[in-house]
Amino acid sequence: MDWKIQLFKLNYDEREVEAVARVVRSSWLTMGEQTKEFESRFAALLGQGAQATAVSSGTAALHMAMLALGVGPGDEVIVSSLTFIAAVNVVRLVGARAVLADCRSLEDWNIDPADVERKVAAKTRAVIAVHYAGYPCAMDEVEQVCARHRIALVEDSAHAIGATWRGRQCGTFGTVGCFSFFTNKNLSVGEGGMYVARDPEFTRRGRMLRSHGMSTLTLDRHEGRAISYDVLEPGLNYRIDELRAALGLVQLDRLTGANARRGLLVARYHEQIDRIPGVSIPFRRVPPDVKPCYHIYPVLLDRGIDRTKVIAGLRNQGIQSSIHYPAIQRFSAYADTALGATPIANDVSNRELTLPLYPGMADSDVDLVCDALKAALA
Repeated sequence: MDWKIQLFKLNYDEREVEAVARVVRSSWLTMGEQTKEFESRFAALLGQGAQATAVSSGTAALHMAMLALGVGPGDEVIVSSLTFIAAVNVVRLVGARAVLADCRSLEDWNIDPADVERKVAAKTRAVIAVHYAGYPCAMDEVEQVCARHRIALVEDSAHAIGATWRGRQCGTFGTVGCFSFFTNKNLSVGEGGMYVARDPEFTRRGRMLRSHGMSTLTLDRHEGRAISYDVLEPGLNYRIDELRAALGLVQLDRLTGANARRGLLVARYHEQIDRIPGVSIPFRRVPPDVKPCYHIYPVLLDRGIDRTKVIAGLRNQGIQSSIHYPAIQRFSAYADTALGATPIANDVSNRELTLPLYPGMADSDVDLVCDALKAALA
């Protein structure tokens, strides 16, 4: 369909084109110097002694986190309920059981530390906390629960590249931080991710898992630094390539400005949405010492409004919209699984609507989306 306004557009220009061309001209496409620089600059962005390992996707980073933590059969992992299915899938794939923790409220859709506390059990090994839409979780409270019960904290920071909680970058609080660079993310390379740890042992495990457990990389052998390799432990192929690392370096240069532009667009959305009956906005009361990165723009439709008709009405006006996210309990793969009660998240899942948001939007685009939404609700 020829959309007037898409849900998302790439924030790319000739700099990304030239970065990829340089890699192609170099004749070295697999993990190499571009990857090393991307990792180094990403770690510098995060601070806190973070060590970054570039991988093939955010899901790969989450899977590696479970493996590095030794999560397996008989274990339980508490996961934010309002999230993409990847966080639950990786728990299942290592043989453990996912337990969903509810949202805090209809205003704060992030994980509720009190519900995490209620759902910690003898088998709980870790918590996966998701920073929904780029709004940081209450990390001090989540950390306290994990510390009290001596369980690991994994940050799913797929939405939160550049977001900070009380001056500290998301992705540096837990044992492992996991980032996604999927096409629609604030830092976009198509497919890619980052596994982040501050403990050198978790970094070592991550790098072993990323590349078959091999003791040396292909680049080392190509450049004569090694002749052969050992396999130190079983691993996977979760490597990023030089093309995507090069894109990531350009996108890092854009990140601060792009996130700032997103914030301005969100402020304009707020002004317009406040004038539309039947719609409310989450995350309105962000503490002054918390900086979101505004990954998506979610709204909540009033009960009784037919969301399917609203989406169709927007589509008929050329406006693309989406849902973040369907309730995990309703997916066929998990319909017969005891994931735990999450009434707030389920209510949000029934009524959430995601409107277009990307740095290249004009203020007039926001106005057009809001006019279309008002018409679709009429």
